[in-house]
Amino acid sequence: MARKNPVSASQDQLLEEFQALVSDTERLLHQSASLAGDQAEALREQIRSSLGRARSTLHNAEDALQVRGKAALDATEDYVQSHPWQTLGIAAAIGLLLGMLISRR
Repeated sequence: MARKNPVSASQDQLLEEFQALVSDTERLLHQSASLAGDQAEALREQIRSSLGRARSTLHNAEDALQVRGKAALDATEDYVQSHPWQTLGIAAAIGLLLGMLISRR
């Protein structure tokens, strides 16, 4: 059974929130001509609520992405510190390949 990582789940949730926001906004645009007073304010409040949820989900996704990025950075730093010669060899090989690719142009 495939597991979703937290970032993927956050992205899916964020997409759903934005789809709901777009749907609510479209409904507001279509109904704004016929609504007055309390009805219009209720619909605007729904839009504000959807926007707030979308912002919250976006912040959560950003936090999850920062955590994963920091974990990847820490793992890379640990590897470089424990295997300096292999890292140097890999960096030299990548530099050589990039140099060959650039010189072909």
